[in-house]
Amino acid sequence: MQEVKELLENYYSGYEEEKRLVKDKAHMVEFLTTTRYIDKYLKPGDKILEVGAGTGRYSLHYASKGYEVEAVELTKSNIEEFKKHIESNMKVNAHEGNALDLSMYEDNSFNITLVLGPIYHLFSIEEKKKAIEEAIRVTKPQGKIFIAYITNDIVILTYGLKKGNLLKLKDVCDENYRVKEIPEEIFSVNYIEEFDNMMKEFPVNKLCEVAVDGLSESLSDYINELSEDEYKIWLDYHFKNCERKDLMGYSSHVVYICEKK
Repeated sequence: MQEVKELLENYYSGYEEEKRLVKDKAHMVEFLTTTRYIDKYLKPGDKILEVGAGTGRYSLHYASKGYEVEAVELTKSNIEEFKKHIESNMKVNAHEGNALDLSMYEDNSFNITLVLGPIYHLFSIEEKKKAIEEAIRVTKPQGKIFIAYITNDIVILTYGLKKGNLLKLKDVCDENYRVKEIPEEIFSVNYIEEFDNMMKEFPVNKLCEVAVDGLSESLSDYINELSEDEYKIWLDYHFKNCERKDLMGYSSHVVYICEKK
């Protein structure tokens, strides 16, 4: 884990994570969809934990609405950026910490637990399960847990096709185009069916699974050229179809939403 932390420190220190979710129309789809689903399950007075909070885009959004938020983030550069944006009236605490060890929090502490980043950077099934176990442990019974992961085939579309690296895929994929688990490549991916089967091992009830950006990353060049009226139509289409299994595999990010038993 220390090796991965160092890799992430180097990566995020040179990457504008703060602007990622809001820098253009295509990237906004992920944020708008994720908050739409969080809002669906969020109740007044709920206490929120965000694990892998990055620079705090979600934590700060909900703290600005009056919710009490605890945030844990692995990389120092992201934490430093996060803290720059905390306003005096916000009830939010940002801690440097690890998704694999949430021992700073007691069992059954939060109504909503967001795990919207850690699974991207965990490269063994054991570590992924440990992060999920910890998220479940600190969530109250009937509390909601949101777990995001990156799909396999978005790598083929974006890195391979859009960025002109099809000839290099043999270095990062096996013969079936399954992306290999290579920590130096920063991001880990999952197949939807595999992730669903893994989640059956945990004491949760699945509520839904959402392709939070759908085709928006693959079609970003077109989406960013849309007028405001056209963009509204695209969002309406996306919102009405983002739970469709037959479209989900080409989304960059999928969020698995479940309830603790």
